[in-house]
Amino acid sequence: MILVTGATGFLGKRVCKLLESQGLEFTKTSLSLGLDLRDKDATLAFFEKIRPTYVLNCASFVGGIQFGAKHPVELFQNNLQITLSLLHAANEVGVKRVVNPISNCAYPGKATLFKEEEFWDGPLHDSVLVYGFVRKAFWVGSWAYAQQHNMDVMNIILSNMYGPEDHFEEERSHALGALIMKFVKAKQNNEPFVNVWGSGKPVREWLHVDDGAEAMVRSIKADATLEPVNIGVAEGISIIDMAKQISAIVGYEGEIKLDPTKPDGAPYKTVDGSKGEALLGWKPQIQFEDGVKATIQWYLKNIVDNEENK
Repeated sequence: MILVTGATGFLGKRVCKLLESQGLEFTKTSLSLGLDLRDKDATLAFFEKIRPTYVLNCASFVGGIQFGAKHPVELFQNNLQITLSLLHAANEVGVKRVVNPISNCAYPGKATLFKEEEFWDGPLHDSVLVYGFVRKAFWVGSWAYAQQHNMDVMNIILSNMYGPEDHFEEERSHALGALIMKFVKAKQNNEPFVNVWGSGKPVREWLHVDDGAEAMVRSIKADATLEPVNIGVAEGISIIDMAKQISAIVGYEGEIKLDPTKPDGAPYKTVDGSKGEALLGWKPQIQFEDGVKATIQWYLKNIVDNEENK
């Protein structure tokens, strides 16, 4: 039986949807469903009750750059507590494999095309220091449990995810979700311009959440490996080009104004996914423009229409 933690979150929802479509038996849990993974005793009791064979860990406490700057202590504490509780409980009940996603911000700040062998080749970028570290700490915990207890954890490194059911709030959103929200509102209100944070130059690789979910589920049966495994296609887009693309899809005709007083984050983040493709026999399939169009359509239907009908 498969346990999905963080099952009501962005990635967790899509993992559950995929498991259901494949007819696989699973149980879901999350904070909103009653299990606080920060509570070590409660987590162990839950694992002892259901005794999962596999765990797909979609639980995390996360937001965009603005959120991280305001809540570094909560990012540090909550994510480390989740990691400690989950690894302990999985080991105690003999889980066959834990599949855990690590954000690509765990790579060194100087890195451009992220390769697994460079995972430890320098300090993290200041803008993601805390979250990058706590996600990296899950790998360290995995290594420790593997050395002492032969525990099997598959850590897959995912690019910035986007897609339907993402966060669309000013603080919690990543750049893509925030831009969709801004351009849609600007069109609705006939605003003359849209402010885009930073210089517009940083390049990011984006991963559709359904591709992220596919990677999680495929990792259940992949050959075991202790090293982190990249999921990606080594293609990125600059923030300004992404803003222009979203503006065009939305049909906004005003001006795009860059705000260089706001932080850029790391300058360049793309992912060499060749090892992941070999391991999983698959690579991300959803083209960026298609994924953005679908995300905007979902946002208009589920967020904008609901607000207008209140």
